[in-house]
Amino acid sequence: MSIRYLNHFFAPDSVAVIGASARPGSVGATVLANIVGAGFAGPVWPVNPKYRELAGLPVLHDVADLPGTPGLAVVCTPAATVPGIIAALGERGCKAAVVLSAGLDAHAAGGRTLREAMLEAARKHLLRILGPNCVGLLVPGRHLNASFAPAAALPGRLAFVAQSGALVTAVLDWASTRRIGFSCFVSLGDGSDVDFGDLLDYLAGDPDTDAILLYAESVRQARKFMSAARGAARAKPTVIVKAGRVAEAAHAAFSHTGALAGSDLVYDAALRRAGMLRVFSTVELFDAVAILSQARRPAGPRLAILTNGGGPGVMATDALVGGGGTLAQLAPATLAHLSGNLPATWSHGNPVDIIGDAPVERYALALQALLDDPGADAVLLIHAPTAIVPSADIARAMLPLLRAAARPVLCCWLGGASVAQARSLCLDAGVPVFDTPEDAVRGFVQLADYARNQRMLMQVPAAGALAAPDRPAARARVGDLLAAGTTEVGEADAKAILAAYGIPVVRTEIAHDLDGALDAARRIGYPVALKILSPDIVHKTDVGGVVLDLADDTALARALDALRMRVSAALPRARLHGYTVQAMARRPRAHELIVGISTDPVFGPVVLFGQGGVAVEVTADQAVGLPPLNRVLAADLVGRTRAARLLAGFRDQPRADMDALYDVLVRVGQLASDLPELAELDINPLLADAAGVVALDARMRIAPVPAGRDPLARLAILPYPDDLERRVDSACGPLLVRPIRPEDAPAHEAFFHALAPQDVHFRMFGAMRVLSPAQLARFTQIDYAREMAFIATRPGPGGAAETLGVVRVVIDPDGIAGEFAIIVRSDLHGRGLGRLLMAQLLDYCRARGLERVNGVALADNVGMHRLARACGFQLLPAADGNVEMVLTLRG
Repeated sequence: MSIRYLNHFFAPDSVAVIGASARPGSVGATVLANIVGAGFAGPVWPVNPKYRELAGLPVLHDVADLPGTPGLAVVCTPAATVPGIIAALGERGCKAAVVLSAGLDAHAAGGRTLREAMLEAARKHLLRILGPNCVGLLVPGRHLNASFAPAAALPGRLAFVAQSGALVTAVLDWASTRRIGFSCFVSLGDGSDVDFGDLLDYLAGDPDTDAILLYAESVRQARKFMSAARGAARAKPTVIVKAGRVAEAAHAAFSHTGALAGSDLVYDAALRRAGMLRVFSTVELFDAVAILSQARRPAGPRLAILTNGGGPGVMATDALVGGGGTLAQLAPATLAHLSGNLPATWSHGNPVDIIGDAPVERYALALQALLDDPGADAVLLIHAPTAIVPSADIARAMLPLLRAAARPVLCCWLGGASVAQARSLCLDAGVPVFDTPEDAVRGFVQLADYARNQRMLMQVPAAGALAAPDRPAARARVGDLLAAGTTEVGEADAKAILAAYGIPVVRTEIAHDLDGALDAARRIGYPVALKILSPDIVHKTDVGGVVLDLADDTALARALDALRMRVSAALPRARLHGYTVQAMARRPRAHELIVGISTDPVFGPVVLFGQGGVAVEVTADQAVGLPPLNRVLAADLVGRTRAARLLAGFRDQPRADMDALYDVLVRVGQLASDLPELAELDINPLLADAAGVVALDARMRIAPVPAGRDPLARLAILPYPDDLERRVDSACGPLLVRPIRPEDAPAHEAFFHALAPQDVHFRMFGAMRVLSPAQLARFTQIDYAREMAFIATRPGPGGAAETLGVVRVVIDPDGIAGEFAIIVRSDLHGRGLGRLLMAQLLDYCRARGLERVNGVALADNVGMHRLARACGFQLLPAADGNVEMVLTLRG
């Protein structure tokens, strides 16, 4: 389930408290007192056979005695009673229950746990459960406090969802003292039914919520979470504190990648991919909201600092550089303007120190200059109080500039009572205010990070897909290895699989003895490298198992004998299966990189990139990303490492072929998506220089997929579904009908411009001349788990594919219904293209198990009405004068 019946938690018409009590300090007594004390407007029904009256309310003996169906039930009884109570509530038609009880992992009759019995009882009646083992929820705007929290919440427009009950009570108390209000405050508890994904889906569409705050300790359903998080982050600021950052104790791994791709690194990549902002404390959480509530976003990480004292400016600079930001380089015109109007003793650079005796006019002049500078993405104003000019006077003079600024401005008013009025003036004007330079810089870095994550959601990769990999060859190789009982795949087989995916590899052959090694070397051509082949040796260099630059047969023979002796002395029990002989890659100035795949227990396959070589663990320069990848995501993955600066070139070192590197990452992401048997992959080193990239060494770990398991179930983000591509003949000629992908953005924009104004009006329900970058990204970068768009394409006049029509369906979070829309290029009407696209879409919807498909058309869009009737839709009048089109697929 997802958002079905969640509205009953946030807007119930009545509340039943099961287990209400008079015992002081009990959960039942506290919950009832909180509900009554909050002033809930609807009926409140206490239930407990021990009492006749509580809090002035009549008490009911059990659920069967309730005078009506409760909109919300709050269960405060011992764990053993919960399944029966849930069953009784379901019989009464209740659709939402908050289970505060703990201890449901104990076993009930029949070998099930109490939790399993509770969920089974709820499932029969589609009753949703929040908890168990939670504090409850608060909806201040509706005067609902269905919790045992010691403090109430103020009304506001922030939604807060937390797994930790202790944190819920602490943050409530903390927020109340700072006058921070909430649209809702939810304790998730164990999240046995309602989870983060459900609440993100609901809150993304909640008109009473402007921003979503999460405190998470773990995520269970990765794909559901990622789909919901990506949708929520597109809709409104979504900020998360993810606890558990310290990695667990290291464990032995088959590959470097398995050891390096730690769980927190993966969580960080997932949250970044979702477009959320991750912070690391509750204080940062609310600071982030204060920042993100501003409409202005920085275009980048460059900050200009204006201060009336050198010390605070230096402190801010240290915090900025240490936090990953950049000190803006002021333009020569800006510096000249400031030098012509400021005292000669000003700092002559950024930070702009206008000296402690600065009058109001000097502040305004300097601030305006920084706001006009093209090299600054945001401005930080730091003021230390002086006896010369009251801080409040400076604030009043700056407010018009602050309100009119086209880029973010942050203020730091240092001090206490003497700057209190200046702070209040800025806060009342909606300007973010911080106590220290470090806090302000941290706020700016958060803002820049969030803006970057949002831009990543909207980035459109360059057109042109990579050549399709030879999937049958790779799958056949994996199947043969598993059939032979091989799970740890050596270099030669691993390289063969990489080559099937178009990843450049050094030619490598396997030899079982000296004669075989000599034959292989002669075929490859000297010089060659010789490596030991053993399933028991993970890192060959650790035991002297690699010899390079062998120039002839004699050198190879000597090296083989010496290598065998070294390995036998170091690891006498190691199994020796032979040797690999490979061509020497003479690229002395190439960078050694690592690219790999690891399997995270929550998010499934992840792609790792970083500095490689034998010291890969020591350099600790890695980043991970969730597949599938495109070039934009691959560039972001590389950019998160220190290696990116080396690859960009320095001194006489030329820039590496970054496109070739990005293509390798994209192809490794394809491997991760395509081969469910692939558990780990190491390409180390991957050499990269101006001539391109090549894999010198590779190894894999594979495992059979259990029978009946969906091979895509392990993926947090579904890849492009190429199995849905269809080639068809039509009145428009041979067409390829396929799902849309991000690379289609240029063709989609051209398609939009080929539409007649009336067709745009019919599709968009209004006049539009251009698609914004955000709209273009939204139309082409779809979540295949939640929506589908099929396009009809054919080669255009210039050879590139052109889009002729598009049909899409957005599936509701419950997976029950989908809303469709369709548009065909204006010059192709009447050729059956709409029927063709609708047939493809409806086949897809049936395969997804949807119960119905619906859409809305303008009353005068008679062409759409005709197409809908031809496809079996029923046309119904809508309340707004439009026409609703409904097709029942099953049920």
